Amino acid sequence: MEARRYAVLGYPLGHTMSPFIHEKLFAVHGVSAVYEKRELPPQALSEELPALRSLSGFNLTIPHKSAILPLLDQMDGKAALYGAVNTVKCGECLTGYNTDCVGFLRALEEASIPLAGKILLCGAGGAAHMMAFEAALAGGTLTIAARPSGIPRAEQLAQAIRQKLPEAAICVCTYDSLEGDFDLLLNATPAGMYPHPDAMPVEEKTVRRCKAVFDAIYNPRETMLLRTARQNGAQCGYGMPMLVWQAAAAQEIWNGCSFTAAQVSPVIEQANWEMERVFQ
Repeated sequence: MEARRYAVLGYPLGHTMSPFIHEKLFAVHGVSAVYEKRELPPQALSEELPALRSLSGFNLTIPHKSAILPLLDQMDGKAALYGAVNTVKCGECLTGYNTDCVGFLRALEEASIPLAGKILLCGAGGAAHMMAFEAALAGGTLTIAARPSGIPRAEQLAQAIRQKLPEAAICVCTYDSLEGDFDLLLNATPAGMYPHPDAMPVEEKTVRRCKAVFDAIYNPRETMLLRTARQNGAQCGYGMPMLVWQAAAAQEIWNGCSFTAAQVSPVIEQANWEMERVFQ
């Protein structure tokens, strides 16, 4: 049987964990597949479409998650809600999905962190977009915080949510003006990511006022933000489970399979080891 072909598209891609993670997940169900990375500049996406249609499916990362939308034949509900696609199933038509939300929600669940109450979201970029919508869908009271230069983008995100979810309770502010306690802090910024592991998106005094912290960063496994949160007794979750679960959700779409926590947990640990090996 000929191996199914998949790919991840982005620009630049650099070191992506996607091929490693998908290879391990394909092995769980004995799927014969080839998964490659394709570094594709923004202007080349539409030109690449005929070649992409020959694949069984593909993933998208920056800067293609929104650019792919007009090239698709149809979209899943969550992808349409966010206006972003990270997984495409090929066949008679190209169907776009967003599995980032599945990864996010499963990672929170595994860390025993409820998406509820007063939620502080750091950042207003791609990952923040999905997290903000999920927080609003869950009925949380959402504060989107950003640097002064990022406030217009944060306001745009808040407005996009209000248009689609009119009942959502959202406010926007700078990091310096944050006040009060929070049930959950979500970091969707690169602050603390390798090679700058000592950075945090907010000051320690803000972290001390949070009952739980989820950091979407997976390299390093424990960021300064998470270390600080643990020292203050907060419940913590990190980015690798989110990354692996979104990949598992993509394979469920492509191949009609399903993954259990017992099957995915070893892949999360293997991905951690691989990440540490590559970046040591």
